[in-house]
Amino acid sequence: QVQLVESGGGSVQAGGSLRLSCAVTANTWRPTCLGWFRQAPGKEREAVAGIDNTRTTYADSVRGRFTISQDNAKNTLYLQMNSLKPEDSGIYYCAADGGKSHFCSGNRQAPYYGMTDWGKGTLVTISS
Repeated sequence: QVQLVESGGGSVQAGGSLRLSCAVTANTWRPTCLGWFRQAPGKEREAVAGIDNTRTTYADSVRGRFTISQDNAKNTLYLQMNSLKPEDSGIYYCAADGGKSHFCSGNRQAPYYGMTDWGKGTLVTISS
């Protein structure tokens, strides 16, 4: 099991920036894929970005504005969000998987995208 704790959410105006962090504690297995997902009220959870050992993956709606990265020394996953829009608002979740059929390998099936462990989320609110 992997424990994930998100932080860094908040309220900003459109055009602003936020950086989300996710503390990753891997007790029994090491994740092969880490990702950020979000869910707005009344909407289905959507994938935002993923990262594994070879590449990063982004949703079309955030490509060029968001950057996913990880600091292995600090066991922390980040999501730098720039040029924020009101439609970026929602609860942002960090997720991990140690298998082979997950978001990083192409699993696009909502709401879990093949990811095994999830954090509780952090709220992001973008005002116009």
